[in-house]
Amino acid sequence: MTEGRQAKRQMLRNAEYYDMTEVFDRLYSDSLKGKTFTNLMEVIESENNILMAYRSIKKNSGSYTPGTDGKTIADIANMDTATFITVVRNKLRNYHPKPVKRVEIPKQNGKMRPLGIPTIMDRVVQQSILQVMEPVCEPKFHERSNGFRPNRSCETAIAQCHRMMQLSNLSFVVDVDIKGFFDNVNHGKLLKQIWTMGIRDKNLICVISKMLKAPIQMPDGSSVNPVKGTPQGGILSPLLSNIVLNELDQWITSQWEAFPTRRKYPGTLNKNGVEKHGSKYRAQRTSRLKEMYIVRYADDFKIFCANYQDAQRVKIATVNWLKERLSLEISEEKTRIVNLRKKATEFLGFRLRLVRKGRRYAVESHMCDKAIENAVQTLQSAIKKIATPKNEVDEQRAIEKYNAKVIGIHNYFCIATHICKDCDKIAWRVNGSMRHRVRQRLKRQGKQNGYVYERYGKSKQLRYIAGRAVAPIGYAQTRKPLGKKRSVNKFTPEGRVEIHRSLEAVDMQKLIWLACNPIQGRSTEYNDNRVSLYAAQKGKCAISGLELDVHEVHCHHADPQLMEKRDRYSNLVIIHPYVHRLIHLKDETLIREYLEILKLDSKQIKKLNLYREKAGNKKI
Repeated sequence: MTEGRQAKRQMLRNAEYYDMTEVFDRLYSDSLKGKTFTNLMEVIESENNILMAYRSIKKNSGSYTPGTDGKTIADIANMDTATFITVVRNKLRNYHPKPVKRVEIPKQNGKMRPLGIPTIMDRVVQQSILQVMEPVCEPKFHERSNGFRPNRSCETAIAQCHRMMQLSNLSFVVDVDIKGFFDNVNHGKLLKQIWTMGIRDKNLICVISKMLKAPIQMPDGSSVNPVKGTPQGGILSPLLSNIVLNELDQWITSQWEAFPTRRKYPGTLNKNGVEKHGSKYRAQRTSRLKEMYIVRYADDFKIFCANYQDAQRVKIATVNWLKERLSLEISEEKTRIVNLRKKATEFLGFRLRLVRKGRRYAVESHMCDKAIENAVQTLQSAIKKIATPKNEVDEQRAIEKYNAKVIGIHNYFCIATHICKDCDKIAWRVNGSMRHRVRQRLKRQGKQNGYVYERYGKSKQLRYIAGRAVAPIGYAQTRKPLGKKRSVNKFTPEGRVEIHRSLEAVDMQKLIWLACNPIQGRSTEYNDNRVSLYAAQKGKCAISGLELDVHEVHCHHADPQLMEKRDRYSNLVIIHPYVHRLIHLKDETLIREYLEILKLDSKQIKKLNLYREKAGNKKI
């Protein structure tokens, strides 16, 4: 599973932990019915929503990057839970964002991409708003908008492209490139679009307006007050970008798919429950209407057409519409019309074209040249770290990072029809670097276990370093890209069943009770990890294996000597109260009494003794 999918599923679990699913379901249902919302700030300021926001951002690597105030997620983790909630509420009620730190990161083409890093408290505020706005906006978004949305990804976007090209026989595509989209969003237009979405809470719109106008601290120390744009790096920016471009999606749809006709054409449902409009479209093709369909991922989008004349008119109309309606400039050199039967188009790192297969045309897809070059450079950099490890532990980490990068490339690009050929090109260069740098340590035999071996064990390209399997980049397997199932929906009970089933072993009522009843006086980090551990351990004691009632959940610090990292997830464990006493007891009579009650076996006693030693007590 990719990191993106893991994050999306974790967000779903977070909502369940903090008993927010019913609230989000209601917002989604009301939005679907066309209702407006005037009191969303009450939901945003709720205790469970704020705690959920903390949980959602704490494992994000960006949360450890300090903003202009120099604080990170660690500063929040040490705060008392009640104090943390009070601070966030006060900030929301009298919102004044702190300056956003501007940093620049290199792009693949050698240019620099500007990123805005808000302060950690502003990130919590943005996440709290995002969680509530998302279920309101989701029903209003277009079906073929795939970026930064739940249960959608690059794969669903590519699957939609395949359908347009191969099944709908649309061989012309309009490529439109927006110049610096995130930096050129019109603030006034965006706020009006939020209002049109049904979000009529003036306090919330005021907070968002102040957020957009937050001063930017440049690398040279100077300060800039933005008059347009949403900062890349802001948690709320992806949702706001979808709100802006949703108007484009609906406009394109209104020109063909949703064009009103005098005659009513009854739609039929296919096996997936999707309405078919074949009879309507056949009738429209006899008119002067231009057949067009949009597929969008964030600010990257394609408009598919049936012929060159239609594509030419669509291109001119779209460029003018973006300029006049959204005040967005277009890159003339990158905006073009492509005949997919003669040339390829690039989208999300893939190169797509149509090739003749008998009497029909089929999609042929590759990794684009930039993606191949980037993969080579990434893996060669990882090999350098394997070649010069400081010690055995450092070597193990370097191998694990290399394997993770290989698996990441395979997971993302496996939907390309010719991924095997592309990975062969990468392997020819990467394997040469591997042999050059670690020839003496590279072996054909090693430990035949672990995930890497399970996945790549059949490959003759599999090699080992220090007994550990090294994932072969040349061993790739293609699969068909899958679109989103209509039944999958994180904001309905039926849709959530389709997403994950891993929480069935945990009593959700107990889990919700723990999340909603934090231990007073303990840190925010401690209370949040208490919930995580209960879910991870399936509600059982880590030593005895006994099922725990909510009042029996004791959270023990594995290493009491740790101070700064005392309440970290790795330093905590959920145990039974009797087991907790056994860890700290020194009286042998009481120890025997509790051992008699618990009836621990030899493995459980061995585990118990590990914790007793760390607590400074003798083994039993």
